[in-house]
Amino acid sequence: MKKKGKTIYILLTDTGTFLNRVIKWFTQAPYNHASIAFDEQLEEIYSFGRKQPRNPLIAGFVKEDVYSGTYRYFQNTRCLILKIEVSEMEYERIRQIIDYFKQNKDQFSYNLIGLLGVLFHYPISKKNSYFCSQFVAEVFKRSRIHLWERPTGLITPNDFLLHHAFEIMYEGRLYDYPHLNRKRLHEAEEDNPIIMYAANLLKKLLLLNE
Repeated sequence: MKKKGKTIYILLTDTGTFLNRVIKWFTQAPYNHASIAFDEQLEEIYSFGRKQPRNPLIAGFVKEDVYSGTYRYFQNTRCLILKIEVSEMEYERIRQIIDYFKQNKDQFSYNLIGLLGVLFHYPISKKNSYFCSQFVAEVFKRSRIHLWERPTGLITPNDFLLHHAFEIMYEGRLYDYPHLNRKRLHEAEEDNPIIMYAANLLKKLLLLNE
């Protein structure tokens, strides 16, 4: 039996944005964004997504921060947090792959057309281009952790939820997740009053449309 020594976390989210709602309508899945994290406090998270919180068209490889940026604009973001046990060697491979993406982040872009490929069950690949779940699946594949027989360009966030290798840790509102750093959350609220005002206004508008 392979010895396990490290834990990798997967964060699946549903921000409730217009684009997210459109994707959700097509996929009929509860979560439509996937990120990979190295700690249960979600201090170090990576994915392919928005580089600017208010502009979904500018996207690529990003180090996400649940305490600022996009997530702070969408206070009612729901999430599912999964974990998977990996060996020390697999963990180091994952680290090295993420480091490569970090060092070459300007070379990568968001694989928007790849989302159409998922809808038609035909992988559409572009060099140095990924969508969120494709990126996370690619990290596992390059780390020699074989989870699916399908191309990574057909892996969706829901595939992580359904895979038996992942254990559910938490499901609910992101900012109710008990392992978040409450001090950082409080500091973010004090440092970003405009963001908090915008988030609360957006929350009211969304409630009116329900």
